Amino acid sequence: MKRVDSNARTIRELLANTKYHLDYYQREYSWQMKQIVELLDDLSRNFLENYTENDTLADIRGYAHYFLGSIIVSHSEGQRYIVDGQQRLTTLTLLLIQLSHSLGEGALKSQVDQCIYSLSGGTEGFNLDVPEWHNIMKSLYEDEPFDESDHSESVRNISACYDGIADYFEIQDEALSCFAYWLIENVYLVEIVAYDTKDAYTIFETVNDRGLSLTPADMLRGYLLSNIEDVDYRDRVSTVWRKQVQNLQELDKEEYTDAIKAWLRSQYAKSILDFDQIGSEFHRWVRDHEEALGLLSSDDFTRLVERDFRFYSNWYYRLRLAAKSLTPGFEYVYYNAQNNFTLQYPVLLAPLCIEDTEDDILSKIKVTAMYIDILIHRRLWNFLEIAQRSMADPMFGVMHAIRGMDINELKNKLYTWLEKQTLPFANNGMFHLHGANRRKIFLILARMTDYVEVQSGGSSRYLEYMRTGKNRYEIEHIWANHLEHHSNEFFHESEFEAYRNRIGGLLLLPKSINASSGDDPYAKKRKVYAGQNLLARSLTEQAYRNNPGFIRFKKDSGLLFQQHPEFNKSDLDARQRLYLKLAEQIWNPDRLMEDS
Repeated sequence: MKRVDSNARTIRELLANTKYHLDYYQREYSWQMKQIVELLDDLSRNFLENYTENDTLADIRGYAHYFLGSIIVSHSEGQRYIVDGQQRLTTLTLLLIQLSHSLGEGALKSQVDQCIYSLSGGTEGFNLDVPEWHNIMKSLYEDEPFDESDHSESVRNISACYDGIADYFEIQDEALSCFAYWLIENVYLVEIVAYDTKDAYTIFETVNDRGLSLTPADMLRGYLLSNIEDVDYRDRVSTVWRKQVQNLQELDKEEYTDAIKAWLRSQYAKSILDFDQIGSEFHRWVRDHEEALGLLSSDDFTRLVERDFRFYSNWYYRLRLAAKSLTPGFEYVYYNAQNNFTLQYPVLLAPLCIEDTEDDILSKIKVTAMYIDILIHRRLWNFLEIAQRSMADPMFGVMHAIRGMDINELKNKLYTWLEKQTLPFANNGMFHLHGANRRKIFLILARMTDYVEVQSGGSSRYLEYMRTGKNRYEIEHIWANHLEHHSNEFFHESEFEAYRNRIGGLLLLPKSINASSGDDPYAKKRKVYAGQNLLARSLTEQAYRNNPGFIRFKKDSGLLFQQHPEFNKSDLDARQRLYLKLAEQIWNPDRLMEDS
């Protein structure tokens, strides 16, 4: 092997004004929300451990450095090729684009931009120089819409990843510039550089094949099997383990690891320290807690796998399937997954008992998932985070308290908690769209729109609202972005924009219709709304003509739907109050007490 160099470099040193290409054996960009959340949580947690309110960029120099792993690069014919690490570098680039859009003009934004797009080697372009990605990266960098439906898997995943970052990343305001500076100056990767293509591929093979160490799941399996004395029992348990793992790997290669974490957390964690340790090294945690798990004999180890792991991993599998596809009886699991609330799984498993009937289990899952749905929407409406770093402690508390509860006990406990909480929707009468909650607002509007139509006797169209591609739905502002249309009520652009972004001034419309009518005055838009979903149509007289289902729903619900011939400030105020009451009905704790 020829010369190989290794250096620790900051993200700015690694990316700024440097072009990278992908070699022929590189796979598609394939990161999903799970990997994105893990990266964002790691970065956010390590930044916030150092950050204090009112810190300036100068204070960042005193923050601890954070090591993000290694990448492998080959130098060939004067160009740099990513051999290993493209998933992380691509995701970091997408995060940097998000940060660039959020930073005001100045030196920091310029430094961030140089990590994304620069003039290098006489060529201006993206630092991740992949021709197939150029259009999607350009649209994201310039904040322009892009239809990825007819493009490659990598392009579709890049688009979804970018949306996921916008949806999940919640550091805002004064802390945002400090985070951006910390990210490019205090986060390090080790760059391993090979100067021969064959050497680079050899390193790639070693890292991704022969060099892999045992995973925590492998070590847990070995530990459990080694404590089963009877050879026949050991073989039987090994078969059960392998079958469960293979089943979970049908969902994702690493899904079985998450299933083990969810199972152990849901049934055995007695403190937040247990919860955290199971998340990072569950194989050691099990070994150190033999007595708490009842592992006193060879038969106990057999029971733990054959009975317990099989039962809880099977239900975890069903929950994950429900998270991916809207399934009758599991609707709230799906809704929570749409909000990327991965903490739901140990909480949903917590009340389940092996002795429960299937009907009991389904009821427990429904009522617990509904509780989570109400809780997170109350938080979102009040501009509170639902990311794992914010919710781990409260979700552990719920999980620990409801472990093994029967269905009636469970309903009463969850209902009482919601009634005691001080986060009702009425706490925030000015809920609005801002730069970091667009995806959350979209999901809330989809639920509201679907609820109105179903309660009026129609069929659910929720999946229609959630579709992607050229036929997707988008958020529609009832007011076009023209202050001059409202100059009699607003004098300042900021006041107008704040009002325009209130949820009462928003709808969901198909992309094609939104694009064609988005700039029109209300009088013209209103004619378009008359032919759209019932929430949009309720602005017009058409919703109140020959529509007995909607009229009945309006009367029974007490919701103050009304047509709006004009849509002035007072009309938007009325619509805001309507949406608030609608949210209170959709996410009403009384629904927990209904038959489930």
